[in-house]
Amino acid sequence: MATMKAIGVKDDKGPLENLFIDEIPRPKIDHAKALVKVRAFGLNRMDLMQREGKYPLPPQAPKTMGVEFSGTIEELAGESEKGFKEGDAVFGLAYGGAYAEYISVSTHMLVHKPEELSWEQCAAIPEVWITALQAMYLIGEFSEGKSILWHAGASNVSIAGIQLSKHNGASAVYATARSDDKTDFCVRELGATAAYNTKSVDWADEVLKATNGKGVDIIIDFIGPSELAKNLRAAAKDAKIVSLACLGGANLLPEHEQPNFLSFFAKRIRFEGSGLRSRDEAYQGKLRDQLVDHALPKFKDGSFKPHIEKVFPWKDIKEAHGQMERNETKGKLVCTIP
Repeated sequence: MATMKAIGVKDDKGPLENLFIDEIPRPKIDHAKALVKVRAFGLNRMDLMQREGKYPLPPQAPKTMGVEFSGTIEELAGESEKGFKEGDAVFGLAYGGAYAEYISVSTHMLVHKPEELSWEQCAAIPEVWITALQAMYLIGEFSEGKSILWHAGASNVSIAGIQLSKHNGASAVYATARSDDKTDFCVRELGATAAYNTKSVDWADEVLKATNGKGVDIIIDFIGPSELAKNLRAAAKDAKIVSLACLGGANLLPEHEQPNFLSFFAKRIRFEGSGLRSRDEAYQGKLRDQLVDHALPKFKDGSFKPHIEKVFPWKDIKEAHGQMERNETKGKLVCTIP
């Protein structure tokens, strides 16, 4: 049986000290899948949760972490999507398994690597940019002329979302973050209209001032219950609030501002939760196509940038997970495999 090296977790879950390079069977391919030799993979917060045993894996996901990668096609199954061949340089999204020398992945989730982008840049694109497109368009129903606010503005999905919003005709793009350094980054580097430090100002009040009391049309939220009341205050009539995570905790606590639920029908607000990894392949494939059609040309000409905080050799995976745990990033962390 052919084997490969992959990042494993001692005892199957635990702290970053449990990460190690393991030897496991090389995956096999069938139907429309390709075997890709991985050159680089991106890190995501879900990886930390999976390592700790706190992330419910979809049934088709292997236990090896990692959902985005770049590399070369080593082998194709008989039902593979036309347009791909052995030796092609690609990047893509998977249900898991990217922390490894090889990954088995559907060709419906692969994209040809542009010559203008490096392996590391391509590995930093799929999960965050597809998630941002999903939140904006499929859930938030974004269209030109609408205003939008991205919480956790220096997080990877919001870095992508702010760029997408600006370049696709948003009337205004707002962001929040937890430090002046990060709010400055959102405005200076990403082009947000304004960004607010949630530790020093009431961001909902600031948004209402900036919009002359109207509020924003779309709010993309990763924080959860602690921001619900402010989200309802800052939302415009017929606004969409898209919930993608609960980084601030899953429960509404007494010390939080209490939400005014009258806002839901008074403003006709729609609040919807969503996730990407649990979606079926057909749904994810449509988003892959949207990425190719709407974002890839702008990556090629430099309009869009996959901001990378740091690149690690994969032997330093513990250090990479540690940096993500400490929230010390304004962009992607990427690991390379020699």
